[in-house]
Amino acid sequence: MTIAIDIAPPFQSLVSAERLVATAQAALDHLRAQGDLTLVVVEDAEIADLNRRFLGGEGPTDVLSFPAQGEDDFVTPPDLAPYLGDIIIAYPYAARQAAAQGHAVAAELDLLVVHGVLHLLGFDHADEAEKKHMWAQQDAILMRKT
Repeated sequence: MTIAIDIAPPFQSLVSAERLVATAQAALDHLRAQGDLTLVVVEDAEIADLNRRFLGGEGPTDVLSFPAQGEDDFVTPPDLAPYLGDIIIAYPYAARQAAAQGHAVAAELDLLVVHGVLHLLGFDHADEAEKKHMWAQQDAILMRKT
């Protein structure tokens, strides 16, 4: 399994790549899931552009997940782990959320990585029942990780 990471230069000294990878791995392990994924940490402007272009949203958001599964032309060879998709996190947005919630930015990044992994694995929060289930999984993963 490969968890690739790309942190935009302004945030490289502020973000622990090892911690993000460990958090993503903890989420996969908790759910007994296997697969490769990519984590990208970007500026607000970049995530706002992705949000607009791919989801029709306005402005920046904290995290976007782009699952690879479901693409008709994507077939994983039997000797390789499936590619799960990409998780994009806006560091400035996450830092503001952490400050508003009164916790460390690293803890906010952990939450966003777990949230993103859950989306890649098919979890959603479109209705209250889905949200309750997804939030319970997030909490369980984050509690095990600490």
